[in-house]
Amino acid sequence: MNWNGADVMRQFLPSVLAHTTQPETEVVVVDNGSTDASIDYLHSMEHTPEARAAHLRIIAFPDNYGFASGYNRAIAAMDSEIVVLLNSDVMVTDGWLTPILTYMQQHPNVAAAQPKVLAYKSLLAHQQDATQPVTFEHAGAAGGYIDALGYPFCRGRMMSYVAPDNGQYDAIAPAFWVSGAAFFIRTKLYNEIGGLDDKFFAHMEEIDLCWRLNSRGYDLVCVPQSIVYHLGGGALAYDNPRKTYLNFRNNLLMLYKNLPQPQLRRVMISRFVLDYIAAFQALVTFKPKHFTAIIRARIDYLRMRRNFAQSRQTNLHLATHPYPDTIARRSIIFDYYLRHLCE
Repeated sequence: MNWNGADVMRQFLPSVLAHTTQPETEVVVVDNGSTDASIDYLHSMEHTPEARAAHLRIIAFPDNYGFASGYNRAIAAMDSEIVVLLNSDVMVTDGWLTPILTYMQQHPNVAAAQPKVLAYKSLLAHQQDATQPVTFEHAGAAGGYIDALGYPFCRGRMMSYVAPDNGQYDAIAPAFWVSGAAFFIRTKLYNEIGGLDDKFFAHMEEIDLCWRLNSRGYDLVCVPQSIVYHLGGGALAYDNPRKTYLNFRNNLLMLYKNLPQPQLRRVMISRFVLDYIAAFQALVTFKPKHFTAIIRARIDYLRMRRNFAQSRQTNLHLATHPYPDTIARRSIIFDYYLRHLCE
């Protein structure tokens, strides 16, 4: 998926073309109404030997439909058994597809999977100075989870802390959510379950999709024998107030859509307090735009909630595991800020 990322594609698309050349695969670049040089760059690439070897196909939308709707529209036209949602700022490595595709073929109840996601910037630093560690990347690391209050975290990442990759998470492990940066999913199931919720526009929509998969009895895994490097912040920088707004708003909407009523009531009371503490922290640390973003996210959650009532009813009706076992029974806020645990 690309939106106004011509420079990023020039940097990362060659690795995808070089390492995705199996006869049964194709590389599909979905452009989401870019207004920069993205389309010109793609057309300059499509007849090169590398593009032909990777079976490059371009889908160009006239408008920016957002991360969720853009993928939904593109995947509806796919007929492959498995599709990979891959951010445009991801560098893949040799053989990246094989471990995950093999595992999913051997385990038919696995609906979705991800590789080990490492930070591209840390790789560059390591190449300049071998004493600098290669670290996990914030968006996915070695498999995603949520805590009892709905906060996402990962093997290898808690809050803003990302761990160095020392092979400590090289075992295949179940996950609650898999990274939208490199998201493997069975195509038929993706369409049957409704895909990504386009009302989110961007952020948290892959976790929401994974929640539906969990609650309906499917398995999700991280297969760290497959490795990719993610730049991160390709569409919105991590410190962008718009990103803060979408993360807070969509996290609340995701909880409303998926949590059974007893858990929802308890979690929302706690989140009301914690979200306003986060807003106050932004204010006293001289980040007024982030303060405003959090307050607006809370207000818009209440305003938008009614638009998700039908989705909530459907999700709870179809759930065979209304409160999945893969939800952590602890608070990462408590662990991180009071116990000073980072992993």
